[in-house]
Amino acid sequence: MRSVFITGGGGYCGTRLVHELLKKKYKVTVYDTFFYGNFLKDIKNRNLKIIKGDIRNIKLLTKSCEKHEFFIHLACISNDVSFELNKQLSKSINFSAFEPMVKAAKKNGVKRFIYASTSSVYGLSKKKKVTENHPLIPITLYNKYKADCEPILFKYTDDRFTGVIFRPATVCGYSP
Repeated sequence: MRSVFITGGGGYCGTRLVHELLKKKYKVTVYDTFFYGNFLKDIKNRNLKIIKGDIRNIKLLTKSCEKHEFFIHLACISNDVSFELNKQLSKSINFSAFEPMVKAAKKNGVKRFIYASTSSVYGLSKKKKVTENHPLIPITLYNKYKADCEPILFKYTDDRFTGVIFRPATVCGYSP
């Protein structure tokens, strides 16, 4: 069975993703602090495992991500305003925890590490079309640390460990 480990799986995007993966019969492990509550706790599905954990606890994270094919990293202090509330906390979660997490995933045989960066790494541009080839010009600490994680992931990729980065725009709409 295909297995997915998701940091931040209890968050705004993660809760929607978990439902979709379970519908597609994936085995899903959610690793989250549940700062805003656990909106997955009522799901009765033997393919769902929920672990209350902080990505800065590398020992628990390393043990928890064993035997997973995919690792999706969604956990972060999201957006500029939240980041500014506590810069040290935000840096420790959005940047400092990243490389140890990538190492843990690779050590445990994860095949694909998927990282949710942000489109704000491009900064402000006068170009009509901004593509993946546009230079990264982050203008806040939030998008600076998101951008700084990208080359770290690629430093560890090889034939057995694929790194994937996606840069979503601002996400809005309903989420449990």
